[in-house]
Amino acid sequence: MLDLACGSGRHLRWLAASGFRLTGVDRDAAAVAPLRALAEIEVADLEGAAWPLPGRRFDAVLVANYLWRPLLPRIVEALAEGGVLIYETFAAGNESVGRPARADFLLQPGELLRATPGLRVVSYEDGFLDAPRRFVQRIAAVASPPAAAEPPRYPLAGPAGGAG
Repeated sequence: MLDLACGSGRHLRWLAASGFRLTGVDRDAAAVAPLRALAEIEVADLEGAAWPLPGRRFDAVLVANYLWRPLLPRIVEALAEGGVLIYETFAAGNESVGRPARADFLLQPGELLRATPGLRVVSYEDGFLDAPRRFVQRIAAVASPPAAAEPPRYPLAGPAGGAG
């Protein structure tokens, strides 16, 4: 699993404790230094240098609170067949409640959907969260899995004991 722009490892730590094998990437060497015991760590400038993981594919890619549009195609390409993308970051409207406020760092309506061609969208949201107050866009999407006799099943949450 790849945690892109992992920072000090809020998600990486939880995933490692849950038994996932992880690769974390961030430009801040000091922030990721303590994570080396938990995961493979790559210190890389995602915005000013070449993609740090050429040819590598991951069963899952997680991106939270980070946006650099030129990387969006690379992120999709980093998914292995059947791999899952989980991406959440700030969206247009956030400038009315706080930072980030620059359009460069805010997704436009439907932008994550347009940035993930060829992926099967399992969940997508674009809206406002109250605690803390922020506008976000988030997507969970799956790269085309290998051909199977039956279609993949993505369980949905619903009432106890039944489907939603």
